[in-house]
This record gives sequence, C-alpha cells and structure tokens, in this order.
Amino acid sequence: MNRRKFLSYVGCSCCGFILNSCSTAPITERKQLKIVSEAKLNAQAAKIYEKIKQKEKMSGDLKTLNDIKNIGKSMENSIGEYFYKSDLNDPTANFEWEYILIDNKKVRNAWCMPGGKIAIYTGILDVTKNKDGLAAVMGHEIAHAVAKHSVERASRGAIVNTGTQLIDIFTGGKLSQVNRTTGMNTIGLLSQLGLMNPFNRKQESEADYLGMIFSSLSGFDIRETAKIWERMKKYNKGKSTPEFLSTHPSADNRIKKINEWTNQIILNYPPIKI
Repeated sequence: MNRRKFLSYVGCSCCGFILNSCSTAPITERKQLKIVSEAKLNAQAAKIYEKIKQKEKMSGDLKTLNDIKNIGKSMENSIGEYFYKSDLNDPTANFEWEYILIDNKKVRNAWCMPGGKIAIYTGILDVTKNKDGLAAVMGHEIAHAVAKHSVERASRGAIVNTGTQLIDIFTGGKLSQVNRTTGMNTIGLLSQLGLMNPFNRKQESEADYLGMIFSSLSGFDIRETAKIWERMKKYNKGKSTPEFLSTHPSADNRIKKINEWTNQIILNYPPIKI
C-alpha cells in the first residue's frame, strides 16, 4: 500500500472515531471530544487520591473540614436536583464524593479529581475568608469534574501525541531531528502554546462560570467570587505568568468575566429547592 492511500485510510478512520466521540459540556453545551474512558480515569484518580491521603499531612481542623463537607454536600444535592429537574443526564451520577483538608499553609490551592475526589489546602483559607468564598473555590473545582475536563484533556493529549508520531513517521523523522538539534521538545512546546494552553484556559473559564452556577444553586453568595481573585492578586503581589504561557486566564480577565456573569447567574440560577 502506498503512503498516500495509507494516510487517507488513517485519516478517515480517525475522523469517524472522533465524530463518534463528540459530546457537549453540561449547561454551556460546548462541543467536547472524549475518547478516553471516564470509568478508567475515575478508577486511576481514586488510587492516586488514596496515595495522597497517605503521603500528605491531614489537617486537624475538624470545624473547617466539616464546613467543607457541608458545602460539598449542598453542591452534590443541588447539582443532582438541577439535572433531574431539567430532565438531563446527571454527570455526577457515578461520582464517589470525598473531601480532605491538607495541612499546608504554603499551598494556596484546591482541586477535584475525576469522580468527585476533592482536596483543599489550608493555605487557600487565607484567600477564601468565609463560607461563600470557600464555596466559590469548591464550585470551580467541582465544575472541572462535572464538565469532565480531565477526560477531555486526556483525549486531546492522546490525539496530539498520535498525530505527532504519524507526522514524524511520514516526514522521515524530521520532527525527531528538530528535537535532537534543539535539545528540547520543540514540537511539544509549540503544541502546548498553540493548542493545549488556549484550550486549558477555555476550560478554566468554563469552570469559573459553572462553579458560580453551582454555588448559586446551593444558596451561596457568588458576589464573593470576584473578591477572591482580588485577594489572590494581592497575595501574588501583582506577579503572574503571561497568559499565553499559562494554562489559566489572567486574574484581571477572570475578574472581568466573573463580574459580567454575576447578575445573570443570580437571576437565572437561584437557590434550588430540594
């Protein structure tokens, strides 16, 4: 079989596979590509979560941990109820929710793994300040899991890697030669800046939006969200990575969008009655 015919077969097969794997993000209805098994990713995440629980120091602040669990439970219920009342498939139906508070004041962060495994670092409590602020952070992280962003990223990564390998084969190893000559993964870097970083920023913005919706549905004051990013800017002393080099939007851009969304979300997604 000649090279052109082989490429046409590969291209057709990939296109068919991609078309069959398209779906949309909940609420925003943004088109998504998901070719990696969500169940497999959730299982892997659960194993990693257990290792993190063993490795990291858990906080003894039971009051804050209970606040985290109560906020999480409110969001679990309101998210499930929203999709039920909207007659939509609940993207959290197979989640096994769990919450931990990691004792590390140097880390101002939180995350939610696929399947609802959530961690809050004590360092971010100086930024959240109150329950509404904590709900804003948790809503954002939960939104990543609800929108299946990890599945989407893994799928795009698989496509990029496969595409790069195919191009390298059919250019006689030209890409590999560039990498050897420059001493760095030039193609990977260009891919990151030109494809993955802008895509990741889109996911982050979507998580901001969905997180505000989930917080509002759960009865929290989402006007605190913009204040969190103002406080985060102060903690970072105005220093940040240029947006095109970052996987996250700049703080100023986030605050601008959050302020634009706030009134509309308060009106359209009031606290849900369960």
